[in-house]
Amino acid sequence: MEEKTITFISDRKTYTIPVTNILYVMMKKQDAYVHVSDGSILKTRMTFAEFQKELGEDFIRIHRGCLVSAKAIHSVKELLTLSNGDSLEYSAQHREEIIEKFRKKQRSIIDSFANNGNPVKNDEYHEHYKCFDDIPVAFTDIEMVFDEDSQAVDWIFRYGNEALARLENCPLDKLIGSSFGSIFENMDRKWLRSYERAVLYGETLELIDYSPEIDKYLRIICFPTFKGHCGCMLFDICDTKMSFENSAGDRAVLMYLRKMMN
Repeated sequence: MEEKTITFISDRKTYTIPVTNILYVMMKKQDAYVHVSDGSILKTRMTFAEFQKELGEDFIRIHRGCLVSAKAIHSVKELLTLSNGDSLEYSAQHREEIIEKFRKKQRSIIDSFANNGNPVKNDEYHEHYKCFDDIPVAFTDIEMVFDEDSQAVDWIFRYGNEALARLENCPLDKLIGSSFGSIFENMDRKWLRSYERAVLYGETLELIDYSPEIDKYLRIICFPTFKGHCGCMLFDICDTKMSFENSAGDRAVLMYLRKMMN
């Protein structure tokens, strides 16, 4: 099936963007600001009605001048929180419609995880990932746990290597098959948002943040694996050394840091 795209002009350049990459569109007077999943914001002169037509039913009108992708919504409380961390105000009259479409979108994806042919037993996961057993980098495969409202609430360790056990300061026989929240009572829910994006929408994401659970600053790369799962490579920032020896390396680091700050 061909991927749906939208084409518009921004800053005298023509952009053709997959609709699935758009998080939301915010109108300000005659201008539309298109927020894209890569962090970019593109200004264009398309009208709100034109965007509604082009983006289709997977986008929800949350107030008079804003359209949000149903898949980008993480939670609907006093503010509407998106998977990239942005928080938006929404009209109270649209609350029920927003929640209904959001839950429907999440549920349709979660339902597709059933009867997916994933491994069932711990030794089956270990057989699949055994090449990671002896690498010095912490690696795990986690299965997301969703509640009845299709919200990610926890995850279960299905595979981990010894480097993971050392990083988490927890033996593998306690980790594997257990939920994160059952081991770490001080679980920080910020990790859920990114892991949920990887699981539901197939994104590869990088996180750099403090883990209060193990009192370490981590760099994590997460990516989709089995249906309903994502893989995570975890690095203790304090134990990671950076090596670059020329001006190209300097430029690459600066580009990386700028991207991380956006």
